[in-house]
Amino acid sequence: MDWFDADGYTWGRMFFTRGLAALYFVAFLVAFNQFRALLGTDGLLPIPEFVRAVPFRRAPSLFHLRYSDRFFAAVAAAGAVLAAATVLGVADLLPLPLTMLVWFVLWALYLSIVNVGQVWYSFGWESLLLEAGVLAMFLGNAETAPPFVMLILLRWLLFRLEFGAGLIKMRGDRCWRDLTCLYYHHETQPMPGPLSWYFHHLPRPLHKVEVAGNHVTQLVVPFGLFAPQPVAGIAAAIMIVTQLWLVTSGNFSWLNWMAIILGLSVIPDEGYRLVLPLGDPGGHEGAPAWFAACVLALAVVVVVLSYQPVRNMASGKQKMNASFNRWHFVNTYGAFGSVTRVRREVVVEGTADTTLGPDTVWKEYEFKGKPGDLRRRPRQFAPYHLRLDWLMWFAGISRGYAADWFPPLVAKLLRNDEHVVKLLRYNPFPDTPPRYVRARLFRYRFTTRAQRRATGAWWVRTPIGEYFFPAELADR
Repeated sequence: MDWFDADGYTWGRMFFTRGLAALYFVAFLVAFNQFRALLGTDGLLPIPEFVRAVPFRRAPSLFHLRYSDRFFAAVAAAGAVLAAATVLGVADLLPLPLTMLVWFVLWALYLSIVNVGQVWYSFGWESLLLEAGVLAMFLGNAETAPPFVMLILLRWLLFRLEFGAGLIKMRGDRCWRDLTCLYYHHETQPMPGPLSWYFHHLPRPLHKVEVAGNHVTQLVVPFGLFAPQPVAGIAAAIMIVTQLWLVTSGNFSWLNWMAIILGLSVIPDEGYRLVLPLGDPGGHEGAPAWFAACVLALAVVVVVLSYQPVRNMASGKQKMNASFNRWHFVNTYGAFGSVTRVRREVVVEGTADTTLGPDTVWKEYEFKGKPGDLRRRPRQFAPYHLRLDWLMWFAGISRGYAADWFPPLVAKLLRNDEHVVKLLRYNPFPDTPPRYVRARLFRYRFTTRAQRRATGAWWVRTPIGEYFFPAELADR
């Protein structure tokens, strides 16, 4: 079926599927490492309580059938192992039905985690990973050519990701329209990276050029994805370069990497051979009729479900990130519709003193990614996702964001809970739990160049006030 097969995109399919499998691996690894503290039976927002309150029909998950911490760990570990095998190319070598089954299992396992993940899994890149995972099921294996229809659906996903993000910016914060958002964003973003200080101190005219370039990339270039080659490949390359720029400027989990691997699927084999020493991928067998029927059926489903995202993008009340069904398929995407001008950080402290007063000695807990120690340079973690650190950023914006989980966090620290403490970089009470724990709110800003030279610090801070008054355990 010449109309069905796209033989000239073998490398693009391979880079996309291997990249997607790598991101699945990271996602399952994050789940395995962090779930006990965040979602476990004795976690901050326990899954058993969630599944008792929310029925399967609203949030389909294996954990509605059975939950234990051991079972969750097994699900996450199985997903990581299967994803690692897929990165190594094992899935491509299987018969076509088994290749599809591998991708289905990856999707089903991660869907089960996301649907019970509550606020810890409320980010748009969770739905993005799941939607891409569904499309990967129908891309074929090493013996079949990439279906042309599926390549178009991948481009449609990339279009919604980029164009939706561009629209939400133009409709949202005024600073995106007057090109001044990057005066603040590198400093106030959820989790700065090791180069964010330098990005922040770029000349302001260059910041305006960056914003203008971002608008072109997100609002104009995406239409080129549906043009003939080489225009589509050039459009994708522009997006890839822009996303790599964003990768170097902050920590946005796997959001940027998802856009990059989607862009890689757009570039034809001849485009790759211009810059990489790649040989001819060889020919492929014709797709079985049943597989072609499945691909076309999926395309119809995507067309029907696209009504809601298109309506959302056309709406003056556009939602930034939203999934319109419980399967997280054909969603709407966006990022940073508004930019905070002031960075507010919640600093958590404990003391071993039995009485409180002016002389009480408070010691700070240090998180792995969020700013704390003024002299500690921000680290690069993405695509790995530090879920607690990200939610701490939201907590600094408003106490309401943390109302459900921050008091339990304090209680865990008062007990030196081993799973919560593992999420921290530094626990000032490694042997005996603190008597009291409190939290204070500070304004953080990057040091100037002169301050950096004089003090070696990356941040300066000024106190705003109390965030959580000193608490102790009732049974002490």
